[in-house]
Amino acid sequence: MSDTGTPDSATPGDSDAPGESATPDTAAASFEPLTVTYERLRHTDDVAELHEYARRPLPDRSLQAAFSRATALLEAVAGNQHTPLEDRVFLATEMPFPNILVKLSEDPEPQVRRGVAANQDDKNWLVGRLTKDPDPSVRDAALRNPRTSWKMRLEGAQNPEVDADTLDFLSTLGVSCEPGAPVVLAGMVRRAVALNPQASQETLQRLSADTSPSVARCAQRRLEAAQTGESN
Repeated sequence: MSDTGTPDSATPGDSDAPGESATPDTAAASFEPLTVTYERLRHTDDVAELHEYARRPLPDRSLQAAFSRATALLEAVAGNQHTPLEDRVFLATEMPFPNILVKLSEDPEPQVRRGVAANQDDKNWLVGRLTKDPDPSVRDAALRNPRTSWKMRLEGAQNPEVDADTLDFLSTLGVSCEPGAPVVLAGMVRRAVALNPQASQETLQRLSADTSPSVARCAQRRLEAAQTGESN
């Protein structure tokens, strides 16, 4: 017996007559249990079906059972490598659901992980995990995400593998970006940028006039050291 109370052997459309709409009994017989559909979508190589599920509009949240079923099935679609890359990127970018984003955060394609890293519906622990991603573009996208914790931002600002553009972004935190940010934490991040060997001269010039004396001093020392090195 299925979870609808109908025999498991019933098959969709057996009682449908041409030109007639399905009866309630037919609809019940056509219903596939969630676990069955989930496993099928998780393992299928039917690209067309996976694409259709990935782009299918979600039911209204007020329809709780249908909405929960749809989001659960999207998790299966997200974890199937036969799902077209553009659909996995779409889900990574647009979906707000943790179960789907966690699946996509482990995708072998950096484009997909980068979509998750930039998704502002992420949980902070998930975007924080992506600041450690082996791909630089994923790490940088995660560090720019406002959901990233201050601890992860500080570690990113200290990381010599972070590119100059991302360091420049981090150097604006608490000033032109997120001006209402905690003063001490934002200052710690900017100071770490000033000490990072990858920080550009332009970033250091701006930080040398920072409102935080400790940030300004660090940037000024870096600039002086660079000038001394050039003159030798």
